[in-house]
Amino acid sequence: MSLRNKLNRVNERYGTLLILILMIVIITILYPGFFSTANLTNIVRQISIIAIIAFGATFVIITGGIDLSAGSIVGITSVIVASLAHPGMYPVIIPIIVGMAVGSLAGVINGVLITKTKIPPFIATLGMMIAARGAALIYSDGRPIGNFTRTFEFIGGGDFLGIPVPIIIVAMLLILSHLLLNNTIFGLYTYAIGSNEQAAMISGINVNKYKVLIYIYAGLMSSIAAIVLTSRISSGQPLAGTGFEMDAIAAAVIGGTSLSGGVGTIPGTFMGALIIGILNNALDLLGVSAYWQQVFKGAIIVGAVVLDQRRKK
Repeated sequence: MSLRNKLNRVNERYGTLLILILMIVIITILYPGFFSTANLTNIVRQISIIAIIAFGATFVIITGGIDLSAGSIVGITSVIVASLAHPGMYPVIIPIIVGMAVGSLAGVINGVLITKTKIPPFIATLGMMIAARGAALIYSDGRPIGNFTRTFEFIGGGDFLGIPVPIIIVAMLLILSHLLLNNTIFGLYTYAIGSNEQAAMISGINVNKYKVLIYIYAGLMSSIAAIVLTSRISSGQPLAGTGFEMDAIAAAVIGGTSLSGGVGTIPGTFMGALIIGILNNALDLLGVSAYWQQVFKGAIIVGAVVLDQRRKK
């Protein structure tokens, strides 16, 4: 094997990790206080919402699809969950179950629209993005909903054995998503559909069924992210999650998930979310304007896609 091929294989397998390590080293040199337990914990807590959404987005993108509705699903889930989490109303499990059901239902609608009408995922999820945001505004009358039980607020703001609960939730969902993608028929079929949908159908895979299940999983991840976010900010916001779908897609792409389908990993997606979080944190510490942060984030996304295309060639 030539040196160039060896370098390409290293880049393909460990490129995201190497970029992450390089960023940490450079930022630590520029700002020594960056590499502290408190700051790193804060970064993971901040990216927890995006990472959870990105886990679901990874499954969708691997199939060659896209989900633009994730942010709006966060919004509608947030206000519905908030309305059920007031003191004296229901046990905390009720708003959690209802919230997860809302996200799953949105995923069902997305999946059925895509598989039954054959419209592109971009259009189907764009429609859901607009409709779900409108539903959130109607449900809440455009106002935030607060006044939660302490048990509910513990989900987004509490600690367990010194570890923030959102970080524990992210770790659990990372493991779950990784196992689903790499150790189950569900994951195997996800890769098969993304690699060659026609071949998957010929081989006997019920492509439509698994596409619907994949969009349900993406909706479920968005709803869990909404529950954590609502608890963390102690308010159900109809505009919560605006733009989150773009950050989630960016995390997946930066982490090595191919927009062409058939390629992607959950640990890679998590590292992609970490790269975004570290970049935002470092630019804040260095006093860089929030406007420039958007420019840098956009450049990284484009660069990740260019690298993906070069790898495929």
